Amino acid sequence: MNNVETLEDFYTERFKAIPKDLRNEIGHFNVFEFGDLTGCSVKPIPYSRRGYFKISLIHGKNKVHFSDKTIEINKQALLFANPRVPYNWEQIGNEQSGFSCVFTESFFHHFGSPKNYSVFQPESTPIIELTDTQEKWAKQLFAEMLTEWTSDNRYKYDKMRILIFELLYKTEKMQPNKTVSKNHTNASQKIATQFLELLERQFPVEEVGTLPMRSASDFAKKLSVHVNHLNKALREILHKSTSVIIQERILVEAKILLKHTNKDVSEIAFALGFKEATHFHNFFKKHTQITPTQFRAD
Repeated sequence: MNNVETLEDFYTERFKAIPKDLRNEIGHFNVFEFGDLTGCSVKPIPYSRRGYFKISLIHGKNKVHFSDKTIEINKQALLFANPRVPYNWEQIGNEQSGFSCVFTESFFHHFGSPKNYSVFQPESTPIIELTDTQEKWAKQLFAEMLTEWTSDNRYKYDKMRILIFELLYKTEKMQPNKTVSKNHTNASQKIATQFLELLERQFPVEEVGTLPMRSASDFAKKLSVHVNHLNKALREILHKSTSVIIQERILVEAKILLKHTNKDVSEIAFALGFKEATHFHNFFKKHTQITPTQFRAD
């Protein structure tokens, strides 16, 4: 598995050319139909993290592998990809069509933050299957995006931001209610958000070498709060203890490394902060009931 697919990698692979102004832009945005992509229905999308955000409207049968999960798309769906979660996209049927837009976080500088929406959160499912009615408005929105983007309107950048937020807003309304209870304090929500950002910042481990923070006390110290206060906030917001959340995220990363890299088990153990491979072996088996080697072989 490559560490991160950059925008340069994306354009070289899919368009066979890099936009001239890509390296000079403060923030990047682009939208296109699948038919514009070179070999879109031929080559599989490689499993990796991306250095950018991507939203796709997909028509056709596909399998999307993300994090340690796999979801099948039978007819039509929206795909929300972010730099924190690796994924790949395996086309099953021959008939494939749709739209995609790619953008960087800096494109929205001072205009809001798409990454705060639930579809871009690490614990969420980035695939939203659509009914025919939902597909119709999504298609119309992407078509409007494409029309405006290829126009000469000097304000088209603002229009793109508006349309992205409209897409995210409507998708949020389609989801089961995942919003935080009003009884939760702003302080607890803030601590939980900061904790999750710190936790995700440690991944992928290929980039950081080994995990700098693995315990509740490590995170509490970094956040300048007492460990009991951190635990209370996370139980209130996420309904889990700090240690459980950390362990679950390490387990997800372990599965990713086992399935999508050639690293041996001892290398993975070290990268995830285990001093001995046997400790990692016991940790993995405790949570999955099988060994790392058995999981890799499945």
